[in-house]
Amino acid sequence: MYINRELSWLAFNQRVLNQAQRKDLPLLERVRFLAISASNLDEFFQVRVGGLQLMIQEGIATPDRAGYTPAEQLELVRRRSIEMVQAQYDLVRHELLPLLQAEGLAPVRLDKLGETQQAALEQYFIDNIAPLLTPLALEDEAAPLLPSLSLHLGIELQQEEAPGETRFVAVTLPDALPRRVHSSALSQDQYVLIEDVAAAFIGHFFPGEEVVNVHPFRVTRNGDIAVAEEEGGNFAHDMEEVLVARKFSACVRLEIPARTPEAFATRLASIISAQPDTIYRVPGPLRLVDFSALVADAGHEHLKISTWEPNMPAGVDPGLSMFENIAEGDILIHNPYENYEPVVKLVEEAAADPDVLAIKQCLYRTCAHSRFITALCRAAEAGKQVTVLVELKARFDEGRNLHQAELLQRAGVQVVYGVKGFKTHAKVLLIVRRENGILRRYCHFGTGNYNENTARIYSDISLLTCDENLGADASQFFNSITGRTKLMRFRRLHPSPALMKEKLLSLIQAETRRARQNERAEIRAKMNSLNDADMIRALDEAAEAGVRISLNIRGICCWLPGSQAARERVTIVSIVDRYLEHARIFSFHNGGTPKIYIGSADWMGRNLDRRVELMIPIENAMLAHRVSGILDACFKDNVQAYHMQADGSYCEANHGTTPFRMQQHLQRQAELNARAQERANRQTLEPHLPR
Repeated sequence: MYINRELSWLAFNQRVLNQAQRKDLPLLERVRFLAISASNLDEFFQVRVGGLQLMIQEGIATPDRAGYTPAEQLELVRRRSIEMVQAQYDLVRHELLPLLQAEGLAPVRLDKLGETQQAALEQYFIDNIAPLLTPLALEDEAAPLLPSLSLHLGIELQQEEAPGETRFVAVTLPDALPRRVHSSALSQDQYVLIEDVAAAFIGHFFPGEEVVNVHPFRVTRNGDIAVAEEEGGNFAHDMEEVLVARKFSACVRLEIPARTPEAFATRLASIISAQPDTIYRVPGPLRLVDFSALVADAGHEHLKISTWEPNMPAGVDPGLSMFENIAEGDILIHNPYENYEPVVKLVEEAAADPDVLAIKQCLYRTCAHSRFITALCRAAEAGKQVTVLVELKARFDEGRNLHQAELLQRAGVQVVYGVKGFKTHAKVLLIVRRENGILRRYCHFGTGNYNENTARIYSDISLLTCDENLGADASQFFNSITGRTKLMRFRRLHPSPALMKEKLLSLIQAETRRARQNERAEIRAKMNSLNDADMIRALDEAAEAGVRISLNIRGICCWLPGSQAARERVTIVSIVDRYLEHARIFSFHNGGTPKIYIGSADWMGRNLDRRVELMIPIENAMLAHRVSGILDACFKDNVQAYHMQADGSYCEANHGTTPFRMQQHLQRQAELNARAQERANRQTLEPHLPR
């Protein structure tokens, strides 16, 4: 059976929202999960709802594998989204805001302030907000297009000389302005929301007119806009045009406060071309994602979860260079339990090392002030051969990637913009170093992006190696990408779209054959999403044959085993905890000699058929044991895990008599490994210390 992708995603976001509803979590951790659920919903409307609307507009009525047409999917999504938004705001109004108010962290209403405080806020508006605002007249036939996801004020004005006639004006509240307005007239933690301050004093912009109505609103526009790659075209320029188009594309959602008068809402919707079924009335502040800033603020530690510090990875001696560490043996890093710093340090050392001749790296998403970008620029400026593949089609990071590509090019880096027709999502770094007159390749393969910020909150795996076969494959991979040749003839790596899916299907089929011969057969995997039809058919066939299948899938899972017998052999869990589960791990029993892989790809059609990805074998026995232990922990979790039920719904795991929380276990394990490594480093050093 096949579960609809959109409904599966909304079910995942409900699991995120469930964390915000947990009364046993600290208050600001609940606020953080609420903000994440709101941010997720924003992206869902931009991409998935926007895509469905485009299909309907183009007359596509073909059902998906779950049997729903685009129009039916859109209606189901709308119903479920309304329920989810209502649940978010019930939580805000009845639980979180009263608790924040008790701690002095809730927004203050202007009408609850004294005259002196209101006067101070008015002066703050005049000095700090008004200079950045631009009123835009909204005429039905020539209304300016308002940017997506920003906060706007809709203002209805009446001229003194024309009573009874009103006009509409919009004012966008720039993202550069703080959502929370503090003033010396307020106490230390008190604040007023910027839309309330602007609404109260917006009349300064309209002398001789009366402000009849003023209400905040928010437009979400279709983000499912792609660039058409043409031979000989300027791809970077085309991508810039896509970014502009996305800001002002068709409206897929209009959010307005529940108290907004019907006539005002109808006129506003008409002006911005919002259809009735795209209007969402919300009983509380718009853009809940902004409340995540409360969590980031210093102080109020009693309202936050305790900090887990990253540990030094096993196999890394801080007293040695990263090249020396890797030369002593393969290194596995499981961030954020273990520090991602060695990966950054490797590139920084390579940039400064005179024996390093070349650096090649794939960049999909990086942070704003990336140390990787800085190091690569330094390497190129030092005369090294540096080639960087920058993926311009990394959705919602295109602008940053364009900017960073320009920085790299100015420094002399050879920048390649991916593969025509495919996103390059692989996470691979290759460093060529001259040692004793010969060239040696050092590699990093990962499941997550080269982003030192998200490495603190995303759970991912890195492999650092100078294995000859993997190094040769890494060279072949980059040569194929930059030379536009087929991804073939690899020794150990399995890239997509050419080889990975074929390999995975053959591994699943091998387990299926063993089960039919009454041998032990087992598949265990961890990923973000599963929706590929070929993989689902192979898994279903395997389960029917008797293969034990355990899947840890954080988000979308479109597979529901077809028969009762198959369902009894399949376990599907989703874990939502303090860190975002992002690693991809695949394990096949293989007759008692397990084959274990990590990779950049989920089992989705887009990853396996339409992206350039990598799957890497973990052949070092000790590291394979560690990776297998991560899978063990996934399926033991009975605190943060949700189990898929026979009807495709999810329920929380039964805690049982002995609670086991995977992420807490992995943190403790990393601490134990770090202490053991520190003792080993000390024992190695002691014989060489002066007496």
